[in-house]
Amino acid sequence: MSGAARRIYLDHNASAPLSASARAAVLAALEATGNASSVHGEGRAAHARIADARRNLASCTGADPRNIVFTSGGTEANAGVLTPDVSLDGASRAATRLFFSAVEHASVLSGGRFSPETCTTIPVDATGRIDLDQFSSLLSQEKNAGGVPFVSVMAANNETGVLQPLAEISAMAREAGGYVHVDAVQALGRIPVTLEAWGADVATVSSHKIGGPQGAGAILYANARFRCAPLIRGGGQEDRRRAGTENVAAISGFGAAARDVVKSVEDQHRLRDLRDWLESELTHICPDTVFFGRDSERLANTTNFAVPGMPAETALIACDLAGAAVSSGSACSSGKVSVSHVLKAMAVPDAVARCAIRVSLGRETTQDNIERFAEIWRSLVSRMRPAKAGRAA
Repeated sequence: MSGAARRIYLDHNASAPLSASARAAVLAALEATGNASSVHGEGRAAHARIADARRNLASCTGADPRNIVFTSGGTEANAGVLTPDVSLDGASRAATRLFFSAVEHASVLSGGRFSPETCTTIPVDATGRIDLDQFSSLLSQEKNAGGVPFVSVMAANNETGVLQPLAEISAMAREAGGYVHVDAVQALGRIPVTLEAWGADVATVSSHKIGGPQGAGAILYANARFRCAPLIRGGGQEDRRRAGTENVAAISGFGAAARDVVKSVEDQHRLRDLRDWLESELTHICPDTVFFGRDSERLANTTNFAVPGMPAETALIACDLAGAAVSSGSACSSGKVSVSHVLKAMAVPDAVARCAIRVSLGRETTQDNIERFAEIWRSLVSRMRPAKAGRAA
């Protein structure tokens, strides 16, 4: 068997492989002609593809199709909602301060259209969950000052898989008269995405995390009462909430992938068993292995671990050469291996954080894949830490 055929892909949090249904939808859209804003038959057909995708995404999130705005991806979606220019029931009610956790994605940490002096970081505890006591204190200060807080928090961390207590966070923000945005990019397809249960005003999602093509994302508004001023203006597309000719092919693929979300969520029980088996094996290979976020509720498909003394940069290259695709954390760091801001926020020492490896599973992952990765890791540990290895010693 060739090396390419033997490769193991264990980086689904970065991007999931394109599903067969999404590929078919993309190709069908590419073979068609027409601008979705045109009134002729070809234009109406393109518009219908987008409408179909909107309905599919609505069906797996509980959102009203009329409250879904397609974007170029999760980063644009986050930038689109992070603005003080907010309206409620058609009247302007501007947000005065943006609150985000210390473990958010870079697209949220940038603050969007909030000025840096109006952005406040919410600390997290050692498990990676928001420190609710400190969060409450920060909200009280803003409320007492007559401000309107805007809270942005991810449902599931992209590096550790740790889940945030969204219902509690939203309730606290509501009591302070604030708004709530949930970055659900890693959550969609892995846990139920329900804005009502979360208590959120708006959520953001991305196509390529669920087996759709890269280049599409979406903003999901809980209802028509709450609106953020458009990031991109100029045309009437997306009901004037996001100007620019729609990427019909990518959106069509996104919609096709959304049809499989329920099956993906159901598959998480299997992935949790695989993840737990792997973590047990990693501990057996090297008892010194440290797991991040393991003591908190987290995504079933994600494990983030480190063997102190084994730099991630070296380990990643060795894994890749052996045929296993894993990562050191977020895929948005231009291929650089550095100390994760997520692990720093969790008070992980830099020397340990530099050794962090993320393994994220998906619907294509099999027991054989996991066993083969364990073999690769055992060999690597035996070479890099021969005196410390368990079985590898």
